[in-house]
Amino acid sequence: MWQRKKRIRWNTMGILAVGFLGVILLGGILLWLPVCNREPIQFIDALFTSVSSVCVTGLVTITPAAQFTLPGQVILLLLIQVGGLGVIACVTAFFLLLRKRITVRERVVIQETYNMDSLGGMVGMVKRVIQGTLVVEGAGAVLYACQFIPEYGIGRGVWYSVFHAVSAFCNAGIDILGESSLAGYVDNPLVNLTTMTLIILSGLGFMVWFDVIGNGRKILRRELPRRWWFTRLKLQSKLAIIMTLSLLAAGTLFIFIIEYNNPDTLGPLSFGEKWMASAFQSVTNRTAGFFTIQQGALHEESKLFNSILMFIGGSPGGTAGGVKTTTIAMLFLSCLTFVRGGNDTECMGKKISVGNFRTGFCVVMVAFAVFIAGTMAVLIIEPDRVALVDIIYETSSAIGTVGLTAGLTPELSRMSHVVLMVMMYVGRLGPMTLVLLFAGKVHPRDKLRRLPEERIMVG
Repeated sequence: MWQRKKRIRWNTMGILAVGFLGVILLGGILLWLPVCNREPIQFIDALFTSVSSVCVTGLVTITPAAQFTLPGQVILLLLIQVGGLGVIACVTAFFLLLRKRITVRERVVIQETYNMDSLGGMVGMVKRVIQGTLVVEGAGAVLYACQFIPEYGIGRGVWYSVFHAVSAFCNAGIDILGESSLAGYVDNPLVNLTTMTLIILSGLGFMVWFDVIGNGRKILRRELPRRWWFTRLKLQSKLAIIMTLSLLAAGTLFIFIIEYNNPDTLGPLSFGEKWMASAFQSVTNRTAGFFTIQQGALHEESKLFNSILMFIGGSPGGTAGGVKTTTIAMLFLSCLTFVRGGNDTECMGKKISVGNFRTGFCVVMVAFAVFIAGTMAVLIIEPDRVALVDIIYETSSAIGTVGLTAGLTPELSRMSHVVLMVMMYVGRLGPMTLVLLFAGKVHPRDKLRRLPEERIMVG
């Protein structure tokens, strides 16, 4: 039984890794075709764009608005949608459209992908994920249309609205407006609030959605008092919501204070616009990639702080990248427990399992190791050409699948582009793969082993 479970985990991990890689290669080939381009494009640029789209990152070596024709932009949109939902969800949706029966083995793969406790309701959950995605993206497109249709006309306005709603919800950050992303709308509340809402909703994770909606229904049916709407949420949802709000508030305040008088970022804006631009920057740091102020003009301390937020990312179970908010919260609580002299990691009256802690610790350590290795590789490849803080900004953006750049991506050499592609791929696949790899891998016989303890010097 144990061997079978281990094999299923490895098979699932292989399906995810190969699935994403297959979509990336297919996307690269399609984006390379002449019909998709206004001018010839090198294959590595097409492949880099495909990696960035499927890994919902947003780093690009070309300007999508100027480079790709309408067919190319449609392919770009499909790659972003597949990357945001995930290969498993998209394949399941395809089977459902063909009315193909989902086998037990396929249900187990879905269960392992979403780290669920049982096989019950797996297909229904995927249906809800897809339906919820389409509904929220549709609402975002309608709101964008209120701005883009009057500005660009019906045809382009509708297309721009749909594209940017999908890109924002999937946390891709790829736009087809030009080189300056959403900088032209820095003072536009509709575009800013719509984009931020889409990013935050998808960054919270689908499991949080379902938990909050379920509690809301109970309150409407008067099965729960209204004052219990938060206390009856699962611990996962509570941590995701609290950490998201805390990091967004901290990021907004930090950017507002540090960049307040910077003439190249917040300086020329009004007081209210400075708050809105700061909030947008804090939100987009959570793996989205859009920007309304020039990233290269940020102070170095802002870039470093943003890099930390990019590394943390969003919450699990959604479209965001990074090591995830709940992982950081769990490690912080474990550290706090140790400082207080406790044994168990406790949070809101619940105990977090040791296995959970080990998985989270592995996710952070491996992600950090890839981040350091990638940063060192780019530094070696680009000697004396780029400031260290700009490279850190670039590599943390890649491993966190964010897409923000200080204008560095197009200027890097091809070898550095390869490094960034690997980091984006690992960033999109890594945390999920690590969970599947480490969770439940211990053989039952190993649990009975008791080795002699010995202390070593630390700190």
